[in-house]
Amino acid sequence: MRIAVPNNILALESILPDEPLLMMGAGPVPIPAKVAAANGIVINHLGDTMAQIIEQVKLMSRYVFQTEQGRILGVAGPGSAAMEMAVVNLVVPGSKVLSVCNGFFSGRLAQMAQRVGADVVHLNIEDGMGASAVVVEQYLQQHKPQVLTIVQGETSNTVFNCELAAIATAAKQHNCLVIVDAVCTLSTMAFDMDEWGIDAVITGGQKGLSCIPGISLVGFSEKAWQHIEARKDQLRHWCLDAKLADQFWYKKSYHYTAPVSGILAIHEALRLVCSETLSVRFERHLRCSQALQVGIEALGLDLYVKPQARLNSVVGINMPKEIDPKALLRTMSKRFRVEISGSFGPNIVRIGQMGEQCRAHNLFRTLHAFGASFNILGQQLDLPAGMAALETALNKFEFSEGL
Repeated sequence: MRIAVPNNILALESILPDEPLLMMGAGPVPIPAKVAAANGIVINHLGDTMAQIIEQVKLMSRYVFQTEQGRILGVAGPGSAAMEMAVVNLVVPGSKVLSVCNGFFSGRLAQMAQRVGADVVHLNIEDGMGASAVVVEQYLQQHKPQVLTIVQGETSNTVFNCELAAIATAAKQHNCLVIVDAVCTLSTMAFDMDEWGIDAVITGGQKGLSCIPGISLVGFSEKAWQHIEARKDQLRHWCLDAKLADQFWYKKSYHYTAPVSGILAIHEALRLVCSETLSVRFERHLRCSQALQVGIEALGLDLYVKPQARLNSVVGINMPKEIDPKALLRTMSKRFRVEISGSFGPNIVRIGQMGEQCRAHNLFRTLHAFGASFNILGQQLDLPAGMAALETALNKFEFSEGL
């Protein structure tokens, strides 16, 4: 053979840090032990055991999505793959799409619709602001799109589209299908697929669900599924063809080799959500995020988004001009073994508040690492005040053992 065995092959233990990193960025997030254990199991992807697990995943997903009849499909890929499945199956080439764009990921939905061959109208929202239902309705009246795309929470800049339910209602009045990216919000805050009239809901495992990256879910409404079944054109996407995926998820037939370990992991992640219940989970996320925000402000820093449009699932913090965000992230990682996220444009850093990130011990460790790293880099913050404010804010709430 011409190709020799490569030199310097390293085992993982010689690459990874001695102490695991605490993942407190915009995703992936820490995963519970039961989810990690499930991800280490392999079974027959077409056997009776897998069929039982698939039924459980669909049942639990309907609770998390809040849908009675929604058609749930799993996707072997990241949240963006689920996003693309929703787009390519609902957007007919040549049709008109209204894309509400708050940032990077809502812009990705628009790009996907363009690649399908849609006539895409961009509704670009002012930086740091949520979309107005009144303005969206004006665009619906003017452009008469067949599909509307929008994010519930824009992970890239921490903006929350708080008028999503009203926007979806307006779209229904104009006979427009609604695709929603709920990757960072599903199970972290209220979302009601049926009541709000959402036609396609996208989520990835690695954020609110506290599952592994690379396994995702998409839910289609009855109306959306009728639209998919009625299409006569052949999709150019084979793996992401919902009618082919339906063969595996509803007819116990072969599509492609399913991500067995990922499906087992998301089963456990969904089971833990159901065990906690959505209402308790929403309260935990809200109080943890708000306490963290109070602690950050007590350090002497400003939050990027005003309260009315602020996403609690991912918190954006304005960076002082004197501090290089990359240096801050490196210091937190190397000195304190805590990782947060940088920016997709604005001069901010982002701290995640999704799933297992929302635990009191994680908040204290993260805020200490955050404030101490500023001090190390020469920007003096009031770290004792920040830690005290975090503790006071958490103590204002009725503590549950799960926090």
